[in-house]
Amino acid sequence: MSLTVQVAVVTGAGRGIGLACARALARDGAAVVVATPEDDERAEVLAEFEAAGHQVLGTSTDVTSEDDLTQMVQATLDRFGRIDILVNNAGVIGPTAALQDVARHEWEAVMDVNVTGVYLASRAVLPTLLDRRSGRIINIASAAGQIGFPFRSPYAASKWAVIGLTKTLAIEVAGDGILVNAVCPGPIDGPRMDAIIEAKARTTGQTAAEVREQLEGETLLGRLIPAEHIAEMVAFLASDRAASITGQTLDVNAGYRV
Repeated sequence: MSLTVQVAVVTGAGRGIGLACARALARDGAAVVVATPEDDERAEVLAEFEAAGHQVLGTSTDVTSEDDLTQMVQATLDRFGRIDILVNNAGVIGPTAALQDVARHEWEAVMDVNVTGVYLASRAVLPTLLDRRSGRIINIASAAGQIGFPFRSPYAASKWAVIGLTKTLAIEVAGDGILVNAVCPGPIDGPRMDAIIEAKARTTGQTAAEVREQLEGETLLGRLIPAEHIAEMVAFLASDRAASITGQTLDVNAGYRV
């Protein structure tokens, strides 16, 4: 699945799924733009990639900032001359609470990053993709965007919106050779899921161990999912092997709630 000469922008690439995606795309030969506002995380990723001999650029990018996104696109074009792949991964988990206990500012903070950020990043990158009449936009949605997800209403609503945006944009740009898909992870193992589990335990009165066991039991494989498994789907969608896939929502969820 060679991505040699391809340039991939990954938002929120400093940790978790975003970092796993950046590693997989670099492994397959792409130059990678690590677009994240966290300076320490970005510096660590740049050092890792440069030591491995990968082509990499780091940008301080908040996906809710149009100025940041404009600067990211220009910096990428100045360095690499092109953009071929955008992975819209940046996201926040938001509150864990019943809807009536979710404050408006909490709701809006989730929507700003998880939905508006995808829109703004896509809009910023699309002109160069349209000029080349090719490219891939891969949006990281969630299993929560396909099912009811109690105590996580802002997050679930945001990921339903990402899927709708994905399908609509795919229709709009298909004639320009641009493929747009969404990947829906199930419960991902790691610090972020640990925080979600602990928050749900506080909300429901369970122990964290009980919540984790319940979550694992809701997957057919009986386990949480490594971020690297999501990255492999992203790398596949970025490759020529996925040249006839667009407008789709692809699940990587260990059989979560099927």
